Amino acid sequence: METNKNSLQLIYKKKEWCLFFILLMSVFLTNILFVFINYHDFKKEELYLTTAKILNIYPKQNFNVLKLEDEKLTFFTSVSTSKEVNKLDKISITVLTRNIDFLGYLRGFYAQSFNLFLIADQEFTLKQNAHLNVLAQHENKNISELFDALFFAMPLGQELRQLCAVFGISHLIAISGFHLGVMSLLIYTVFYFPYNYIHTRYFPYRNKKFDILILTSIILLSYVLFTNIVPSLLRAFIMFIFGIFFLRRNIKILSYETLAIISLLIISFFPKYLFSLSLWFSICAVFYIFLFLQYFKNLPKIGQFLLFNVWIYLVMNPVSHYFFGTTSLIQLISPFLTMGFTLFYPFEAMAHLFGFGGILDGVLEFWLSLKMTSYEVFTSAWFFYFYLGLSFLSIWFRSIFVFLNVSFVLFNIYLYT
Repeated sequence: METNKNSLQLIYKKKEWCLFFILLMSVFLTNILFVFINYHDFKKEELYLTTAKILNIYPKQNFNVLKLEDEKLTFFTSVSTSKEVNKLDKISITVLTRNIDFLGYLRGFYAQSFNLFLIADQEFTLKQNAHLNVLAQHENKNISELFDALFFAMPLGQELRQLCAVFGISHLIAISGFHLGVMSLLIYTVFYFPYNYIHTRYFPYRNKKFDILILTSIILLSYVLFTNIVPSLLRAFIMFIFGIFFLRRNIKILSYETLAIISLLIISFFPKYLFSLSLWFSICAVFYIFLFLQYFKNLPKIGQFLLFNVWIYLVMNPVSHYFFGTTSLIQLISPFLTMGFTLFYPFEAMAHLFGFGGILDGVLEFWLSLKMTSYEVFTSAWFFYFYLGLSFLSIWFRSIFVFLNVSFVLFNIYLYT
């Protein structure tokens, strides 16, 4: 990928790369060891008593499936519909550990459970208070759930998740680099003018932009922790920090090497994210953004703007449809909804902050009432791996990039006809 010729690289020599990989492997194995020790403690007894928080509730016909999180792990279990529990409730629960292997423990598992008790007189966390604040601003439960997902990274229920899939906007609901970019721009703008006055008056010798970026980083870090470190959001935040660091040292920012380094760092420090689809989708999307910038950088700015969202959506389809098959013709407007979301998201964030979050509920209720037909189409395994190979080789060969474009155009024709 071509960048400023005067820019430096973070790692140059093969020896440096080898040392870097050895260091990362050491970190990865150390963290795997700690996870295995926790797994061993978990398996000591056949019954594991824990205090957990309810992340989501999936209603079934005769029972509910709960997604739970305690201090060390995330898992699923089933409970009777007679148990009255809500999202973010804190519960005491006993889990049967007998059939849980280490891989399942690492990636998240389903386990039988019993003796579920709601912990009474629990203190509300900041996240619970924020959730209740959003809930109070909407009469429609589904709309409250939508904004819980958008602001707090809380999982969507089955009905809303399916509707978002039908419209091809699941990537807008799952918090990722897109949301972090909008937030960072909003935070930077809010602090720019007051800090500009203070900077000019008291310490004009400092780098004003760098100071505001540091302040923005602190606020964004607080948000990443607030959302319980969503993998895709973590990737975006680390890239944001690397970007600041690289700018200060004139190191290439938009490079495949940077993306690879950050991906390896995340997996080394958080081995369980190796199984996170949201992280891999996020990495894949950034990879295609870099590919777009590499080959379309000479287009006029207006041309880049108009082509970008359409191209990214179409090029990602063969990848996303390998895992999720939901397809409908209405998905073809997804790139334009993405453009509109750039305004919708910060507007709704400010609206909820000042207590009038329900201002667009009428529009959202109309959207929720739409009944769209959909069907399922999955990317075949052979084409999926062939497509990934084409994508990777496109970094070096323009002819392969052309073939990649032909491939995803033909795939999308097959998908929507």
